[in-house]
Amino acid sequence: MDIVVNCDYGGEELCGLPVRELAEFVIAAEGKPPATEVSISFVDDDEMTRLNEGYRGKRGPTDVLSFECDNLDDGFSASSPAEAPYELGDIVIAVDVCRRQAPEYGNTFAQEIELLLVHGLLHLCGYDHIEDDESAVMQARERELLAAWRELS
Repeated sequence: MDIVVNCDYGGEELCGLPVRELAEFVIAAEGKPPATEVSISFVDDDEMTRLNEGYRGKRGPTDVLSFECDNLDDGFSASSPAEAPYELGDIVIAVDVCRRQAPEYGNTFAQEIELLLVHGLLHLCGYDHIEDDESAVMQARERELLAAWRELS
């Protein structure tokens, strides 16, 4: 797997967190190919606002955005050669939003980063939460993955 982590913003707080390892754990648990590629970027409120408004038409910053690339439904075959990259996509996490909302949800900063990372990865893997039934499935999978991850850590 090729996990690129960009900590240009919030690097001091993020450098000790196992971001890459958690991403690898989730991608493997979701059965994605060994040659999966994903990028994870941590940004400030201004950059997240720009992205949220530009791509979703929503004002202000949000906590996490996911931008899907390849999809197994797009013709990429799990039996493709191992060296063929499977570009899962890009995840952008707003560090400032994370810092503000963590206490609201009873999480530490690190726990909130973990939740947002898992949430973003699940979006790239095809999960959604627009409809109530989809939301319940996605939230259950988030809880399951985070519990399994924390057991390993």
